[in-house]
Amino acid sequence: MFLHTKHVESRPGYRLYVEFNTGEVGEIDLSNELWGEMFEPLKDATLFASARHDPVMETVVWANGADMAPEYLHKLLTTQAAKAA
Repeated sequence: MFLHTKHVESRPGYRLYVEFNTGEVGEIDLSNELWGEMFEPLKDATLFASARHDPVMETVVWANGADMAPEYLHKLLTTQAAKAA
């Protein structure tokens, strides 16, 4: 089974609520991940809030064309959850 997102919601503070096809859900803090040509513009809260689930790519996409691999999002979710525990 390939990992993909089923649902994505932007949250304040550069966070995403993500539901994966594995049944895992959680909030991911992207505040330290917004660097580089495609992601730095997402530091604009309005642009970050444009995050949505793309049903074709099956991951999060933003209005400026940026996207993140579901595997990367999943790794962030598990890493951040482990640090919080």
